[in-house]
Amino acid sequence: MLKKKSAPSYQIVAALMVFICGALIGHLSGCTAVNPYYDPGKPHHTEKGFKNNYSGPVSKSFLDFLKWQIHRIANDLPPKAQTPTPVVPADLAFISSNAKAGANMQPAVTWIGHASTLVQASGLNVLTDPVFSQRASMFSSVGPIRTQAPGLSLEQLPRIDVVLISHNHFDHLDINSVVALANQAGGSPQFIVPLGVKPWMENLGISKVHEMDWWDSFMVGKVEFMLTPVQHWSARGITDRSQTLWGGWAVFGVDFQWYFTGDTGYSHDFIDTKARFASRQTQALGGGFDLALIAVGAYEPRWFMKEQHINPAEAIQIHQELGAKRSMGVHWGTFNLTDEPLDQPPKDLAMARQAVHLEEDAFFVLAVGETRKLPVRSLR
Repeated sequence: MLKKKSAPSYQIVAALMVFICGALIGHLSGCTAVNPYYDPGKPHHTEKGFKNNYSGPVSKSFLDFLKWQIHRIANDLPPKAQTPTPVVPADLAFISSNAKAGANMQPAVTWIGHASTLVQASGLNVLTDPVFSQRASMFSSVGPIRTQAPGLSLEQLPRIDVVLISHNHFDHLDINSVVALANQAGGSPQFIVPLGVKPWMENLGISKVHEMDWWDSFMVGKVEFMLTPVQHWSARGITDRSQTLWGGWAVFGVDFQWYFTGDTGYSHDFIDTKARFASRQTQALGGGFDLALIAVGAYEPRWFMKEQHINPAEAIQIHQELGAKRSMGVHWGTFNLTDEPLDQPPKDLAMARQAVHLEEDAFFVLAVGETRKLPVRSLR
């Protein structure tokens, strides 16, 4: 297991100074961008980028960020976890055989860590937000560092058919990981990304990329992928805030339907998503999503995170509003991003389940490397 490595305070302060100086330079230069995808008929489009359906900007100012970071340093946050994130050896034999099973593939999900999962269903091997690097940061020596190795290494992955990217933050879109996947044996997977991410990937030499707006649909074989609205934001630098789109993913196979939130604050978007798919998720057609991958970590302090990251109680509300049969908690236990200890999300999730009398099997978490096999969708 990798040991937690905390950046010294002077390194954090140095990173903050870079952030502040860059923000000031961007502000003083008055630099703006024109949204090449702008469609005035779409309310979430702006002339300079994109916005949420039910809120204004949810990202905080650099002064709020500075206030939070100073408080973290002064109070030595987050607290050390009382128990390490659970890790189990990956079931490589099953994953490999299942990857080659075609129409006989057993629906299954393997937690790689953070928001990175391998979903095997409907004959496809799909990765969500793959991050295999040591740091989730724009810096090579400063920023959040992994507390344990990925549950599957890049070398242990089966050949990946599809990679889904929810948005361009560093803990969800990693240069080294996507370049390695694009160069996998047998050819590049199909990358499916929100608007604006495709040019960034093409600059890396990745050509098999399809970008989408909210509610757009794209077929890979017989499986449909649709980008859905969630409440968040995007940026990889100082001056590109919300210039690329963000979203969740709804995936429709004949034998399995699943959903991935990416990063999100709570909003009415999940009720909208349920309504949008109501006609194709009737009881006669098998009901709601067979699995929802819902973020449950990186939620404290609430004054800073509430609009952009849900907490476990809100995650359960989303599970219920989506009408998912089962949900799995992701986006926890891997990087120290916020003020709660790494082991807090499962504890808060358990309390939130108990409050609404929800069984553990209905909303579970896995150990890093663990695989959960799931039933094939049943039509009535």
